[in-house]
Amino acid sequence: MECFGLVGLPNAGKSSLYNALTGGGALAAPYAFATKDPNIGVAKVPDNRLLQLSEMSKTKSIVHAAVQVVDIGGLVEGASKGEGLGNKFLANIREVDAIVYVLRAFKDDDVPGPDDPLEHLRVVELELALADLETVETRLNRVKKTARVDKGNQEEAALLQRAYDVLAEGTPIYRSALSVADREELAPHFLLTNRRVLAVVNVGENELDTIPAMEARVRSELCPPGSRQEHEIEVLGMSVQIEAEAAQLSDEDRAEMLEALGLGEGALTKMVRSAYHVLGLRTYFTTGEKETRAWTFHAGDKAPVCAGKIHSDIQRGFIRAEVIHWDELVELGSWNAAKDVGKLRSEGKDYEFIDGDVTEFRFNV
Repeated sequence: MECFGLVGLPNAGKSSLYNALTGGGALAAPYAFATKDPNIGVAKVPDNRLLQLSEMSKTKSIVHAAVQVVDIGGLVEGASKGEGLGNKFLANIREVDAIVYVLRAFKDDDVPGPDDPLEHLRVVELELALADLETVETRLNRVKKTARVDKGNQEEAALLQRAYDVLAEGTPIYRSALSVADREELAPHFLLTNRRVLAVVNVGENELDTIPAMEARVRSELCPPGSRQEHEIEVLGMSVQIEAEAAQLSDEDRAEMLEALGLGEGALTKMVRSAYHVLGLRTYFTTGEKETRAWTFHAGDKAPVCAGKIHSDIQRGFIRAEVIHWDELVELGSWNAAKDVGKLRSEGKDYEFIDGDVTEFRFNV
């Protein structure tokens, strides 16, 4: 299962956000390093399409897509040199597929630490970049020794040198001018700043009206208009405290509370969806009277790979996939109705699934 890690300075709201997402019991305390070891849980991905398909099929069971969430201990300035949780913190980040920055933007005299989200962003990005710089420097020195006689190492040395020059300026790889090809070639080095990023700006309970301005401040710094990052990095403002309180209520009471505050479906729902897409994940559905389920696949996956998400035998014996987009199916009212009017498409092994497909697989083993 793909996972994203919650990263930020102490007291930014990481553990409260983790609890809201997963229903977990991580200690959320107003002092540094309340979280020393990572908390790991699972967050379901809210999806109204799943509910509509379930209603259409009069389904007995609904299964949401899910992602893994890791609550990592607070990062402090100097972590790359061993301060705070130091290397233990950095090692925990290396295990995640994407990073969610939790940036504090709330004022509270009882909670120590800065309340400027850009200061939080500065420290986090700098420490991750410095950790990556050390990783790249070590590998670069090793590769240079054999680069004179090995052409492959010459190319790797040139790539690492480009990365080194960026990181030496304190710039994260994802914010650099390095090409997409360079970033893909750097993937085996597991650099911290070569991950996908989502930023959560955590405002106070009585500061909801500041969310647009706070989002804009962080967005202009992290992904300026016209930059490549504008389409790669997402910024989302919320009051983590409100979302955590709402998450403890029943669905009906939660919806009533969020509506009363003018928060619609709530930022937590948007955040999980955003993190899901930042990870490059997409959803297809299967539906019937017994079960309606959301299945996770990576953007660009072809039909047999998607079939394998259900069972390896279906992938191995794949013949074809009968496919229709979810909204078209709901409009027609049933799978049989779609079949009767010829709306089901028969797709072969080269078909790339798209988000929102509903399918039945034909296979033979």
